[in-house]
Amino acid sequence: MIRIELTDRAHFDLQAIESYSIANFGEKVAEKYINDIEAALLLLQECPQLLKQKTNISDFFSFYRVRQHFLICTQIDNSIFVLSIKHVSMDIPNRIAELEPTLLLETQQLHKTLKLTKRLD
Repeated sequence: MIRIELTDRAHFDLQAIESYSIANFGEKVAEKYINDIEAALLLLQECPQLLKQKTNISDFFSFYRVRQHFLICTQIDNSIFVLSIKHVSMDIPNRIAELEPTLLLETQQLHKTLKLTKRLD
């Protein structure tokens, strides 16, 4: 089975989405939004093929849209790592270009850590 892991950045993004939603739309709407993201994560766990490459945005990452946000992911072996969560109103190609060097380093570190862990098992 596929595991879903959220990076620290993705956790921060999720908290920011919740705070923004509470402040602008109320707790009930915020709870629904967070529940929808959690449901999407469970769906990706069952059907990882739903992740889509968008080569016009990035050659390195996969994406999944949840309402008004994109989950920006990388898949390593049997794990999907959610690297960041960005609102669709953002200029996603430019935001990815800004984040890509850091996200690429994070992804490379994840690969190294997982390879090391496998060797130790």
